[in-house]
Amino acid sequence: MSETTTVGGAERLAGVLVMAEGVVLVVLTLWQAVSLVGGDTDSVPSAIALLVLTLIGAAAVAAFGAGVLRDRSWGRSGGIVTQLLVLAVAGGAATGAYAHPAIGVVIGVPALVVLILLVIAVVRASRRRPADD
Repeated sequence: MSETTTVGGAERLAGVLVMAEGVVLVVLTLWQAVSLVGGDTDSVPSAIALLVLTLIGAAAVAAFGAGVLRDRSWGRSGGIVTQLLVLAVAGGAATGAYAHPAIGVVIGVPALVVLILLVIAVVRASRRRPADD
């Protein structure tokens, strides 16, 4: 028996934005591949490993977005963890040894918006589910 759930606007937007982050990671993977082929790497094995890990991350993030759109808790959880990791990267970009605060803001603000949307999705999902006694 299949249960159909409708997601609201915040959930739909969160799912689409998380999937868009997955697409950005695919673009980053392509950029890494071009750099690898162009010889713009110090270590070919490290560059290949980074490329593979980025591609795996892209698939996971896109799956989280699809999970949010399907009203799955694992999608929301994975999306939240992803946003927290992106916020950590943004914080490092804004305050690290080679700090560029504007880059930190450009990275961090969208992640914060998506995080808020995902928290809204979690709250709404908890209201739709019957409480366990």
